[in-house]
Amino acid sequence: MSAARILAAVAFAVACAAAALSAAPELPPGASSCTGCHAASAKVDTAVPRLAGRKAADIVSQMQAFKTGEKPSTVMGRIAKGLTDAEIEAIAAWYTQQR
Repeated sequence: MSAARILAAVAFAVACAAAALSAAPELPPGASSCTGCHAASAKVDTAVPRLAGRKAADIVSQMQAFKTGEKPSTVMGRIAKGLTDAEIEAIAAWYTQQR
């Protein structure tokens, strides 16, 4: 294989990788507090409920219940109180898109 073909193949691979990375949705602010306990992959066995693929409205209502104290918790109330309503909605929308 000539050097030009190798260079072209490498350039194509880099372009494809860059396109794939730019298409991946970015984790919204505040969501890093979720990923420590809630597994992002269905392949991980955990007692903590998965958020990926859930309806955004369900996530928002649960987070609001934690935030107001309507739903008792150990950690979730403290985490929810530290998030704005807009952050909660963005996190819920992001998790809804994950599979």
